[in-house]
Amino acid sequence: MSQAISPELREWLVSQLAAGHSVPALRASMRAAGWKDAATDLALAQLEAGFPHLEVAAKTPRTDMPGPDLEGAPLYIDAGDRRVQVLHTMRHPRVVVFGNLLSPEECEGLIAAARVRLARSLTVETRTGGEVLNVDRTSEGMFFERGENDIVARLEQRISALLRWPVEFGEGLQILRYAPGAQYRPHYDYFDPGEPGTPTILKRGGQRVATLVMYLQEPEQGGATTFPDVGLEVAPVRGTGVFFSYDEPDPATRTLHGGAPVLAGEKWVATKWLREREFK
Repeated sequence: MSQAISPELREWLVSQLAAGHSVPALRASMRAAGWKDAATDLALAQLEAGFPHLEVAAKTPRTDMPGPDLEGAPLYIDAGDRRVQVLHTMRHPRVVVFGNLLSPEECEGLIAAARVRLARSLTVETRTGGEVLNVDRTSEGMFFERGENDIVARLEQRISALLRWPVEFGEGLQILRYAPGAQYRPHYDYFDPGEPGTPTILKRGGQRVATLVMYLQEPEQGGATTFPDVGLEVAPVRGTGVFFSYDEPDPATRTLHGGAPVLAGEKWVATKWLREREFK
């Protein structure tokens, strides 16, 4: 029997090319997924005929990226309602560590509002576009809707001003609690273009392009945010945050990162993921 080439398949192929994957790589992925050679050849031939510009466009670096204005090497940045410190910067991967990002009262308010809604943390399942439990992630967490309460709304406006990215392009704020022994093994935050569920995920706001991890409560020991590719560890100091961006969904961004095990005490963090367009 012949295999039907659906609009969803074409959309997935277009997204893969736009993300930088080559036609040979797509051919191999389709064969591995069970597509017959004839259907694979036809789908790719139609794609190349209809979108001859994509191979070139895919190699064009993204220029519209979130991030602070670091021109002039400032020690402080005006984020609207708060003067935020610049503690550490790195070019590749693009990492900025901020101090004085949240007040103690804001940290306590977010923890109190989140505590009653905690559940075992899930991760996005890129094979299906849903969410699943992941043995690599042993925290508890919850999500606030954008602007759900005064603290969340204020923080989102501050992040928008600091990183020069629209509030609407951000996912809801996630709060995580790491008890002793809890960790999040190294991973990437972007959605793998090679996974079949990624096109479904991208419909809500496109790719993730940046992450901001904010520390609400510091543990007694352990719990650093690690970047194994470059040997960087960021201590989870209350009120500070670490920002990193990735202009393509590829390991070349060197944004492999994780949450080291908490050795004593509890670590609470707030995470804001930024998308390339409005997140719905």
